[in-house]
Amino acid sequence: MTALYYTYYPSPVGRLLILSDGESITHIDFEKEQYAPNPKWHKQDELPVFQKVRLAFERYFNGEVECFSNIPLKPEGTAFQQAIWQALREIDYGELSTYGELALRINNPKAVRAVGGAVGSNPISIIIPCHRILGKDRTLTGFGGGLEAKRFLLQLEKIPYIDKGTENTKPRFFKKYHE
Repeated sequence: MTALYYTYYPSPVGRLLILSDGESITHIDFEKEQYAPNPKWHKQDELPVFQKVRLAFERYFNGEVECFSNIPLKPEGTAFQQAIWQALREIDYGELSTYGELALRINNPKAVRAVGGAVGSNPISIIIPCHRILGKDRTLTGFGGGLEAKRFLLQLEKIPYIDKGTENTKPRFFKKYHE
């Protein structure tokens, strides 16, 4: 079994738990109260891949366009999930897509619900940008980090969305970090 290493990143949308196999990022997740690191994981803040992620996040959260392309990723999932996660990575900073459009991208237009499941199981939040997926009418849909975090990320990237009938609602903590 491959050893796993972890570190944290204190982002504006909450503390992020970052996992690596030592060379590639395997998970980035929003820390939740009930979610503690596995005792078999090793805390290691100084891995080179963690340094790359920290630098990329610093730039991203400071509003710089960051494509994260130099960060090696190794998400585990089915072939279908891998195809969806790759399609997500092809959505540029500041762009949006819908579940239906993702289904079309992978040449499976009837797989909209399965696409939603794959998006929802994305193990590498933010870098694999599932936050850029909206409902077909540009309305907010679920997000593992919570809708407030999704609002923040969309606003940071200047992506228009509809939230309860109001376009571009500023999240509560957007002001705190960016005004």
